[in-house]
Amino acid sequence: MKKTPHTELTGPLVDLVAERFRVLGEPMRIRLLNELREHDASVGELHETIGASQQNVSKHLAILHQAGMVERVKVGNQTRYSISDPSVFELCELVCGGVRQRVVRLDSILRAGGAA
Repeated sequence: MKKTPHTELTGPLVDLVAERFRVLGEPMRIRLLNELREHDASVGELHETIGASQQNVSKHLAILHQAGMVERVKVGNQTRYSISDPSVFELCELVCGGVRQRVVRLDSILRAGGAA
């Protein structure tokens, strides 16, 4: 297994890392980030694509903005949101890879148990 460089985790850094995971711990925020991965969008566009209320989309975008993961730009009378920290997708890919591996292992265990 590939070793990654070790970062000294001080109290304040641990708090910041934990906050980042809390922000990403909400499925709606992951959906929003995924929608913004390819192109910027307004609250209204995200509301239509995701199917959540505009109020809910706005609330989660505000949290993502406060966490520095998305940025917003005023274009005419509309606010457009885009990804400001693409490293969030590296983290998501790591987690998705781990989840995929776990699902494959569980599936092989279930198949082996069913064949007995």
